[in-house]
Amino acid sequence: MRRARTEGRRRPIDQETARRLLEVALEEARTGLAEGGIPIGAAMFHRDGTLLGRGRNRRVQDGDPSVHAETAAFRAAGRRRDYPDCVMVTTLSPCWYCSGLVRQFGIGGLVVGESKTFIGGHDWLAGLGVEVVVLDDAACAALLGTFVAEHPALWHEDIGIAD
Repeated sequence: MRRARTEGRRRPIDQETARRLLEVALEEARTGLAEGGIPIGAAMFHRDGTLLGRGRNRRVQDGDPSVHAETAAFRAAGRRRDYPDCVMVTTLSPCWYCSGLVRQFGIGGLVVGESKTFIGGHDWLAGLGVEVVVLDDAACAALLGTFVAEHPALWHEDIGIAD
């Protein structure tokens, strides 16, 4: 588990809480896979545990390369005045596009299900003061690992690498 420095006014995200929040994102990832899409899910919570929005990667289903799980969860959360007390939870380390979203809006926490299949911008975000918890969750790794092995061309398209 890696954590960034946190401001004194915030209670750190503990492992138990992070795993509970991850279940929502993992459910979204499984739904995305069942729809024929890429199994990456996300959810945005208030730090008090209130679910604000949830989503999944829908780039295949919608034919829209901008619908990543984190952007779908962010959009579902609706407009807010500020985001420091929000936590983005994602089954996979966020790509640079989604890391930029966390940075742009000042989302204060990030829970990452796994970062072995893909290493995105979570270390960059931690360096900028976002509290980052990487769980190395076996269910997340297995779900995406199986998908990547079975659909390498689609996976490489999603992360912007040509075969």
